[in-house]
Amino acid sequence: MEGLGINLGYLIVQILNFAILFVVIYAWAVKPIVKMLEKRRESIAQGLEDARIAEEARANAEREAQKIIAESQMKAADVVRESSERAETAAREIHGDAEIEIEKLRASSLVEIEQERERSLSELRGQIGALAIAAAQKLIGESLIQDEARQHALLDEFFSGVKSGKVVVLDGEKLSGSSAQVTSALPLTTQEQDTVRNDILNSLGTGATISFRVDPSILGGLIVQVGDRVIDGSVSGQLQELRQTI
Repeated sequence: MEGLGINLGYLIVQILNFAILFVVIYAWAVKPIVKMLEKRRESIAQGLEDARIAEEARANAEREAQKIIAESQMKAADVVRESSERAETAAREIHGDAEIEIEKLRASSLVEIEQERERSLSELRGQIGALAIAAAQKLIGESLIQDEARQHALLDEFFSGVKSGKVVVLDGEKLSGSSAQVTSALPLTTQEQDTVRNDILNSLGTGATISFRVDPSILGGLIVQVGDRVIDGSVSGQLQELRQTI
């Protein structure tokens, strides 16, 4: 070895130093990094699984919503059919006031249909909220459970367009007219209707008339029509604006 110009003792010392350095680097750097990467992989896998579960919950919510709407339509059709049959029977049996009585029956049927529709949609609002919060809790984690009241408030704001006691779409708007029609995706609660009515009356005056209607196709938020002017604060309207912008 000395003939080759290599100091055997020095070489052994260097080999030992390299081995010690390798062990130290592996123990203090490589091993923690490998462990961290493994935890990251597991976290990503868990996140993907939670996302899948949330997607299934959303799909189940949509199916449940369609089922409720279909049942409501079937009930409404039954009411119309039964009312029509009663009207036809009355027309054959009575004279003179028959036409007036038929109109009364039809008007009563329309009221029943609207009441049934409103009741079904009100139930649907609560079920959608419960399913959405359950899916969010599964996706985000247990920490959300402690703030469930806040999640309910956010859902109410989404459906009613009312935030912190104010109608969001009317913020800064100047209205003039004698009547207004308010369209929501799902029936508003009595408190929400009072909030919307008070905000509109503050602009139109206490003598104005306010009517409310439900149109599930707007998804959320409110559409306020005063005369020929339409203030669209609905989710569907915002999505349409986004599509046009894109």
